Amino acid sequence: MLKPFVVFLGFKANPLEGSMLHRLALVIAIVAAAAAAPAGAQEKPRYGGELVFAVPSEPPSYDAHREETFGVIHPMAPHYNTLLRPDPTDKTASRIVGDLAESWTISKDGRVYTLKLHRGVKFHDGSELTSRDVKASYDKIIFPPAGVASDRKGEYVDVEAVQAPDPYTVVFRLKWPSGSFLMSLASPWNWIYKADILAKDMRWYETHVMGTGPFVFVEHVKGSHWVGKKNPNYWDKGKPYLDGYRAIFIKDSAAQVSAVRGERAYIQFRGFAPAERDSLVAALGPKLTVQESPWNCVILVALNHEKKPFDDKRVRRALTLAIDRYQGAQALSRIAIVKEPAGVQVPGMPFATPPAELEKLAGYGRDIAKARAEARRLLREAGVPDGFSFTYKNRGVPMPYEPLGVWLIDQWRQIGLNVRQEVIEAAKYYAELRGGNFEVAADFQCGYIVEPDLDLYKFQSKDKSPANYSRYVDPTLDELYEKQSRAVDPEERKRYIREFERRLLDEEVHYIYTLQWHRIIPHLARVRGWTITPSHYLNQQLDAVWLTE
Repeated sequence: MLKPFVVFLGFKANPLEGSMLHRLALVIAIVAAAAAAPAGAQEKPRYGGELVFAVPSEPPSYDAHREETFGVIHPMAPHYNTLLRPDPTDKTASRIVGDLAESWTISKDGRVYTLKLHRGVKFHDGSELTSRDVKASYDKIIFPPAGVASDRKGEYVDVEAVQAPDPYTVVFRLKWPSGSFLMSLASPWNWIYKADILAKDMRWYETHVMGTGPFVFVEHVKGSHWVGKKNPNYWDKGKPYLDGYRAIFIKDSAAQVSAVRGERAYIQFRGFAPAERDSLVAALGPKLTVQESPWNCVILVALNHEKKPFDDKRVRRALTLAIDRYQGAQALSRIAIVKEPAGVQVPGMPFATPPAELEKLAGYGRDIAKARAEARRLLREAGVPDGFSFTYKNRGVPMPYEPLGVWLIDQWRQIGLNVRQEVIEAAKYYAELRGGNFEVAADFQCGYIVEPDLDLYKFQSKDKSPANYSRYVDPTLDELYEKQSRAVDPEERKRYIREFERRLLDEEVHYIYTLQWHRIIPHLARVRGWTITPSHYLNQQLDAVWLTE
């Protein structure tokens, strides 16, 4: 059998120029890419072993319907199933395949989706899953009762009703045809919960675990680890291959790298910076595999419209004009998992705004001196004094929030603002955002599939999208979201997306976009059956992952 090599999959990152290590890695990559793929395809998965992986954040709660952090997905996804999912072998995550659904049909008018469920699927308590459980789960997501948070409610404004006509059939009736609805049903967040439990306590899953997935929950020791063991009665026969897994919570980036280097952790599924990748390649050589991909993820700046002076769009515009995204991309891409200036779609993707057009938006121009002069003028006009102070609340995940936060504060300092940073751990961070207890805060938009409906739903008015932490109401933006979603012609849809982007980032500056991320996953070569995608939310069920030893 071919020995493992260092394989770079996908797009190149930003390596250090002139590095002998980098040149050597590229030579190895060329050899491996030519020779390793066929051998890998012929390998038979091995049963047994425990996968140990690092997770940089912990779950604020256990309910994926209300949360939006990988700190929930990475340790917990192996306990659950979804109706559909992106093909776990597809690097682009563009092919949709069944999970709990074995087949589906779409009506001629595009408004009725009928899904047939696998029979014999059991929850971990031994009870059988039926369409009643699917309906209860989706009703909770789409039509949550008062007091129950649903982070992705705004993604399903096109759904009229969810029905369960028989135990193994689920029907979704839409208000209008939607080209992205299958992708919405493939959401990695839409875990299927047990209807009987939800009927008794809609919030039970915030503090408990019980699904149908390939691994059964063992324990969660806060600040330490999460453990799952193989589900011997898993409905997808022959899987999983692992005996179990152990997620170890490590916040510090250097400590995560050290854990992989010392082979105490086999992989960290979120991503490492270019320099961290290079240090691991140097230390582990052929023991390591490196997978890379574009990343549908970007840090946003949420501007609380309910706090003065951020209710004034002149102030919000000044904050985005102050940012030199091009210089920032050049400097930060060497040390962090960010790469280039971003609009509302991943650069280079079909609906992304071309760079020359993007430069016409506030904060995206090349003349930073002119932009900052305009920013100072706007602040004076809005009555904001020189040296005005506010707090930027940042998420307590070091990479890339820490370097990006330091950079943003320096950018705002250059227009006369005095900004203090407050770093907040996960549970408190989400409580602060949801409660509006901030002036300006780090937020993010990370999608599981590059599709405008899924990437833009967050920015609808706060009554439509609970994930809108800037807390504004903008009927024009809501209308543009619906128009782009309903547009059949790609060029027409592109025009609406441009209008949406211009209103969100330029005319109203409801949010500030920063730099697109780039995903780099160096992992021990003994880990097989896992494929990188542009989303760190995908392929985390671990049902197909196996270890060579």
